[in-house]
Amino acid sequence: MRDRAVPDELDLALVATLQAAPRADWQRVGHVLGVAGSTAARRWGRLTESGLAWLTCHPMRLPGIVPVIALIDVSCLPARLPAVAATLAEDPHVISLIAPSSRCDLHVTAGFTDQASLSRYVAFRLAAVDGITASRAQIATVHTDASRWSVDRLNARQQATLGARPPAGERGTARPDRDGPQDADLALMTALSQDCRLPAVDLAERTDLSPSTVHRRLARLETSRTLVYRCELAPPMCGWPVGMNFWATMPPGQSALIIAQLCRMREVRACLSLSGASQLNFVVRLRSAGDIPRFQARLARELPALDVTDQAFSLWTIKLAGHLLDFEGRHVRHVPIGTWPEEEAARAEATAVGRLRHGPAAL
Repeated sequence: MRDRAVPDELDLALVATLQAAPRADWQRVGHVLGVAGSTAARRWGRLTESGLAWLTCHPMRLPGIVPVIALIDVSCLPARLPAVAATLAEDPHVISLIAPSSRCDLHVTAGFTDQASLSRYVAFRLAAVDGITASRAQIATVHTDASRWSVDRLNARQQATLGARPPAGERGTARPDRDGPQDADLALMTALSQDCRLPAVDLAERTDLSPSTVHRRLARLETSRTLVYRCELAPPMCGWPVGMNFWATMPPGQSALIIAQLCRMREVRACLSLSGASQLNFVVRLRSAGDIPRFQARLARELPALDVTDQAFSLWTIKLAGHLLDFEGRHVRHVPIGTWPEEEAARAEATAVGRLRHGPAAL
């Protein structure tokens, strides 16, 4: 049976340290926390073994590809909800999956190589899943994501020891590759998705690169935010257990100001522009259900031009940045984020296009 212990302050400071410096060696982590490196490593092992915390990384884009991020609302038969959720959770390009309290039965965040792949997924993958009755997709632009969120347990001295974090929501732009083919970047990302704390020497062995090249490539991928790290703590254990999704509209002339202000709010973990009637989706974490009306009042007071059109409580976060969670928000298993094998959908698409081209009698 898993350890049911609640993280103490040292555990929370350890998580905050790894959020700020996910690849720091244990000696450095221990120095920041004022404990031995072996103590920091042992505590992290206990947290991960119990599913209370986990560390991962994933690409924000793939070499040579500008991904299409989509939010998909899925409706399904009540009796089939658990089976449908389990099926969609295994799709490698499904980044996150929640069961909300309203709006739909399942809310999917997924990444695709292009709009055609998104169309195939909605038309042929979702339509073929037993129990799904409807789906509605919107293309999203990500302004900030949860990789920048921290439990905020480090003092100024500790933060200075680790080095400054990029400002919340800041994104770099990919710089030209000066170290050879981009396939090497993909090989690095694949190795890191399995263990993002692998030393450079081990990464070099797995990717057939030199350690110095690994260091250069990692620095470029991290600075440009092509690759992002996430150190997560089970929501009930981090002091922010209540998850909410908000959808809203806003005047076009004020969109940049509103988005910037939302991204600075402590409670906001992600903010995305949408292609549909609701122009904005933002995900928040709150300390209690009683904070929901207080947060709503704050939005009305500080962002009067923002019109909230819908909101939903997260009943169960099934998948978070490629990681499957139980009902208590504890880590269960990792499904590496990647491209979706489209063979079956492509065949179904060819049949559908054939019908359009030749008519049903010709097939």
